[in-house]
Amino acid sequence: METLRQLGELLLTSIPAIISILIVWGAYQSLVYRRLHQVLVERHARTEGAVQSAHEQIASAEKRTSEYEQKLRDARSQVYKAQEAQHRQIMEHRSSALAEARKHADEMLDRARAATMQELEAAKAALQKQADSLADEIIDSILRPAAATEGGR
Repeated sequence: METLRQLGELLLTSIPAIISILIVWGAYQSLVYRRLHQVLVERHARTEGAVQSAHEQIASAEKRTSEYEQKLRDARSQVYKAQEAQHRQIMEHRSSALAEARKHADEMLDRARAATMQELEAAKAALQKQADSLADEIIDSILRPAAATEGGR
């Protein structure tokens, strides 16, 4: 019984301490904790907003980078096409110049062949004339002595 009585006295003397703790806890909740919680929520929202904004800026930068790279690829493609067209034009010019040179060489060759054929025909004609002349001389030289011997008999 004595223990219960001591326990009862202990509880009665601790009531003001419990009430004081509850008052301090209530004051802490209303003065510090709620405001601190509001500040933390606001800070979290700002941080999340900043992170979200940073993600959006990164996405925008990546999009601009990909657009820039695409434009760069397109520009390179256009340069390659222009170079290819210029190369093709040079090759066509070279081909036409080569064809013109071949045509000119063929014409010169044809003229040279024609001139050679004319010279050949002229040489054949001259040889035929000489052969005829020599044949006449040979015939004259053979027939004259023979005619002179027949006339003297």
